[in-house]
Amino acid sequence: MRPLPEVPSAAAPVDAEQAGASLVEHYPRLVRLGYLVLPPSLNRSRRVLAAHALAQRSLQAARPAGQAPGTGLPLPRRPGRTPAAGPDYASVRRRVLRGALAAGLPVRRRWWPGRAQLPPVLPLVWGLRLFPHSGGADELALEQRLSALGGPARAAFVLRGLESLADGEVRRELAAAGVADPHAALREADGVDAPYALLASPEFDPCALQARPPDLPRRRRYARAALAAAAAAAVCGTLLGLPGGGWGRGEPAAPPYARNPAAEEALDPGALRVVSATFWRHSPRTDFTAWPTRGDRTEDVRLLRRALTVWARPGGGVRTSATPRTPVGPPMGAPQLLYAGEVGGSAVVLFYDGLRVVRYAEPRNADPSEGAALDFARVDGADAASAGALVVERAAGRVRYLTAPWVRKASLRDLLAPDRAPRPLHRTPDGVTDAPADTGSPGGCRSWDAVELSDGTTDRLVTDLGELAPARLTSGPPSQPHDVAGRSELESWARTACLLPSVRSHGVRSVNSWTYATQPLPEGDGSARWLCTRAETWRGTGSRVLAQFQAPSARPPGSRPPGVVAARSEDSPACGKRTPRVLAGVLWKSRGGRWYVLAAGSEQFTSLTTSGGVKGSARGRLLAVPAGAGDRARLNGRLRDGTQVGALR
Repeated sequence: MRPLPEVPSAAAPVDAEQAGASLVEHYPRLVRLGYLVLPPSLNRSRRVLAAHALAQRSLQAARPAGQAPGTGLPLPRRPGRTPAAGPDYASVRRRVLRGALAAGLPVRRRWWPGRAQLPPVLPLVWGLRLFPHSGGADELALEQRLSALGGPARAAFVLRGLESLADGEVRRELAAAGVADPHAALREADGVDAPYALLASPEFDPCALQARPPDLPRRRRYARAALAAAAAAAVCGTLLGLPGGGWGRGEPAAPPYARNPAAEEALDPGALRVVSATFWRHSPRTDFTAWPTRGDRTEDVRLLRRALTVWARPGGGVRTSATPRTPVGPPMGAPQLLYAGEVGGSAVVLFYDGLRVVRYAEPRNADPSEGAALDFARVDGADAASAGALVVERAAGRVRYLTAPWVRKASLRDLLAPDRAPRPLHRTPDGVTDAPADTGSPGGCRSWDAVELSDGTTDRLVTDLGELAPARLTSGPPSQPHDVAGRSELESWARTACLLPSVRSHGVRSVNSWTYATQPLPEGDGSARWLCTRAETWRGTGSRVLAQFQAPSARPPGSRPPGVVAARSEDSPACGKRTPRVLAGVLWKSRGGRWYVLAAGSEQFTSLTTSGGVKGSARGRLLAVPAGAGDRARLNGRLRDGTQVGALR
């Protein structure tokens, strides 16, 4: 059974004056303790200076004088040893031990090195190397045995031998210094077969030192190089101070308030907002703010720093794209990290700042000669329906998506084959899909892949329109659009999908297509359907509306020709929730070879008229008037309230 972790005893506050007195009284013993526990990878001269620095910095956490001193219990000792020192000395010793153990920890990429892991600033010795006196064979053997131990085990041996602490107190001291398993450290220290009296040898006394000169020729070379570097820096500073650029002569000095804390925080990888994997289950909002942070490089500080820096200051070698009217400026404070990982041949990072999704991509080997890519897309006002997926890679005509955490299943559906069942789309544990074929085909519209996302209750169709956020496809009248479902709506989209390139790379959030009229054709040529297709944008403006005429076809579903665009408009409220009406007409030729002007309006229209080259009228919202080839007509309609409106244009 694994022993319970040791709980450090509560420490009373320590008076700074009492701690200083304890430091002066026991300074040689504290420095010896630090010297013995410091990692053996340091040479003897660096260990001496580091041990003195640890002892001198041990007073920083002491409270100011004048506060009531706390009571401390005497520390247990090993039998036959000297009496224990007071709690002030114990507190100083604990900080020395913690710093010595921290100096032996590896420097990780995600964190800055700790103070104890850096060379000491003070004390500083120029031109000399200091090291303790050499001991005998026994001391050398003990030095080798201690070098083979880990830092916690070395500290346990020293606390036993030098400080005469009992095992229970050794465990508490190690736990207070941040050691995860003090029991294991004691067991490892048990393997050192050497008398504790050797720890008092001059071999381990960093206060009785010898002085020797360093490598004098090398020091001379370093001095010459430093002098040349200082001269070069002085010349560069003079040039930068000349008029014409920078904070030079004749220009105002940077005011003290020119530093923006929010802008500086936005460039700090450690300030990124990271979301847990289960937050979306109880989040008050179901959108991009609830997406967990995913990817195999979320702890790669260098990658994240490069991504934030390029976002703030993209250079000439960065390929930048943005949806229309999307700000491309730096982040407004620390953004949320959605994803950081390797996808295909690139390292990809996705950020979200409340307004935009930003994608940074670079080669896996971070080769700067190959450049980087930076993509911006507005996603403000997203909800569960529009925050289902994001594009993480688009290469060689293939697209990979990162799906939302609430997506349980992803499938691939060819919109031009409504009778064909959707194909399963494999996803990694992080939610990255495989790469289906590109929706746009250079040889014509032979297929159009859409991704079907299921959350267990609803299936939603989204498709790539050349942006980071795929567009959601819906059906139904503008007042109640809904996700595409059923054979009839799939067949309608089969003849509409090939019109989607007209709204590609336009910042489209959703595309709704609905049948607003069905018209019997003259001469018994069957029935045609009139559809209105409206593409809404994330920014609100710039919507595009298409009125299409779908003539009957004898071909099987999936091979029927796309609808004919009868009218189109941009930034029009027609066919939308605010103005859910539409009127359009076409010049149509029957199978018998005769021409007609056909028109249809939504249910708000009570009569239609044509003027110009073709004159005619009809009660209701459908019109068919004989015409000639090349005739042009002006179409108008009357609403239920008597208002007269024109056709969509």
